[in-house]
Amino acid sequence: MFRIQAKIAPSIIEALFMIVLIIATMSLMIMKFDAPPHIPILFSILILLFYGLIKKVSFKDLETGMMEGSKAGLGAIFIFFFIGILISALMMGGTIPTLIYYGFETITPHYFFAVVFLIASLVGVAVGSSLTTTATVGVAFIGMASAMDISLAITAGAIVSGAFFGDKMSPLSDTTNLSSSIMQVDLFDHIKNMSWTTIPALVISTILFAILSPSKELKQTDAIETFQTALNSTGLIHWYSLIPLLLLVVMAIKKVPAIPTLAITSFVAVAIGLMIHSYAFADVVKILFEGFVSTTGVVDIDKLLTRGGLASMFPTIVLVLLALSMGGLLFTLGIVQAILLKVEHIFRSTGSVITGAAGTAIGINTLIGEQYLSILLTSEAFQDQFKKVGLHNKNLARVVEDAGTVVNPLVPWSVCGIFITTVLAVPTTEYFMFAFFCLLSPILTILFGWTGKTLTYLQPKK
Repeated sequence: MFRIQAKIAPSIIEALFMIVLIIATMSLMIMKFDAPPHIPILFSILILLFYGLIKKVSFKDLETGMMEGSKAGLGAIFIFFFIGILISALMMGGTIPTLIYYGFETITPHYFFAVVFLIASLVGVAVGSSLTTTATVGVAFIGMASAMDISLAITAGAIVSGAFFGDKMSPLSDTTNLSSSIMQVDLFDHIKNMSWTTIPALVISTILFAILSPSKELKQTDAIETFQTALNSTGLIHWYSLIPLLLLVVMAIKKVPAIPTLAITSFVAVAIGLMIHSYAFADVVKILFEGFVSTTGVVDIDKLLTRGGLASMFPTIVLVLLALSMGGLLFTLGIVQAILLKVEHIFRSTGSVITGAAGTAIGINTLIGEQYLSILLTSEAFQDQFKKVGLHNKNLARVVEDAGTVVNPLVPWSVCGIFITTVLAVPTTEYFMFAFFCLLSPILTILFGWTGKTLTYLQPKK
């Protein structure tokens, strides 16, 4: 029934107790002691190992469970390596700086919130990181809004919405690659399938931000001008720097597999970088491994552009392996199965299965505050349920992004929520109701689940 067979069959009470214990342990360490998620997950693995040994499960079986769980992430890990290389290559070739530079050109005196949302979306797609987008261009927009006495809460909502649109739809995003890899769905097919819920959320959010935008004239644009001047000073802003981006889009349309696409795009970006700056081969190798280092002297720009490199993906890879190993133990010890078997009768229809998966992703975000676990555990728990109602894996990959990735910044004690509140100085509770994109995404995915629209079935519906 499940990919990893259970070695024991705990009672529902035992299973719930273990889940509550793990959630309490992780929540306490992340929220109370600001621990990086790696340590709480490792502690949870030790708790599960101890429980398994008490229940007379051999350590070999427990070890096998962890290994089987981690295998699900191997595809994502290989892609992560190439993403790290691609990001540094796109920086070296000027693709990302050029895209950001021209994005700032769209700033107008009207529709301020809508423009902030769209530019944050563009930068988010370019860099593939919601937190980097928020900490750089987001801070600049907050400064502008503060100077003009414009609502900081709505501005923050627009920034967060755009940043997480980019995090969700960028081929450079770790969450996007993780969900597609776990569900064994082609990266670009996954992004295309997400557009069914993402584009409506984008359009509705843009309209709402446009309606809320003040009519006053846009002033105090010094922060944006500083950004553009610093970007220009890098010598990386050229029209031909956008060639790798166009190549990436073309190869995605042609459905070229992710790894060849990322590798070829990286090669072209490096070639353009060599045209702009005559790097020595040793410098290129160093940048591809350690990442591109910006030296403009403008702190925010350097923070935005100092990115990439194969080594930058190591923390993410470790987190994925730990989380999947924990998931493997939860299945080996029969904990997930015990809970799902108890509520299995609820998930009989397409709508109920999608609602259940979305609710689980939201619940894990709310209780633990960690988006990776939200994606990983929901994916592992609901794969069989989706197959039973005839739904293709790409539907579950979309649901965990719609209700997992973009919900995390709405939780005040989550990793993203705490970070955003810190860098923007706007509490999560204040921007929550204005993060329209993040609020609409889970609603739309559940709505489409009940209507059956935009879903992909294992066999065509008659």
